Amino acid sequence: MAISGISSSDSYGAALYSSEGDLSTIADRSPGYSRGGSKNGQLSDDDKTLVRALQNRDREVRAHEQAHLAAASGISVSGPSYDYQQGPDGVRYAIGGSVNIEVSPARTPEETAQKARIIQSAALAPAQPSGQDLAVAARARQMELKALAEAAQQRQQQSKLSQAYASGDGPVANLLGNAVDIQA
Repeated sequence: MAISGISSSDSYGAALYSSEGDLSTIADRSPGYSRGGSKNGQLSDDDKTLVRALQNRDREVRAHEQAHLAAASGISVSGPSYDYQQGPDGVRYAIGGSVNIEVSPARTPEETAQKARIIQSAALAPAQPSGQDLAVAARARQMELKALAEAAQQRQQQSKLSQAYASGDGPVANLLGNAVDIQA
């Protein structure tokens, strides 16, 4: 199962993405935005509004990714990575981000199920999980269910083996019985 990471890139999309859904700057489409800078080092009112929107988005994205990271409980591969947009004030603001997590199966099905629960928790940790977060949580739930089914199957096989040994019908008992019969 491939779960590459948990992302906030689409959680607040309408506010800061173009209608085409790419990462083009909203400044490009904002009225009053001046690409060449501001007059006398002053920002226009529209630019100030844009800067405030970018500052809010930056705070939301960083809080969102930190929530993922805090809940990842040691399965994160690294800290958050961010997608940036430069504001009219020349500052780069985080407008999207992700936390990469390690999702390979653990040594046992039980450990894999526990790891899948941590992945689900990390994906759903932010106050407003993104669509990507919900998809990661769903895939992690599938991973958990598969691991639990595998663990149940292993327990069932172990139980059958134990019963066979207890009743004297196990493979070792048959071999020993045959060996004793031959010598008798």
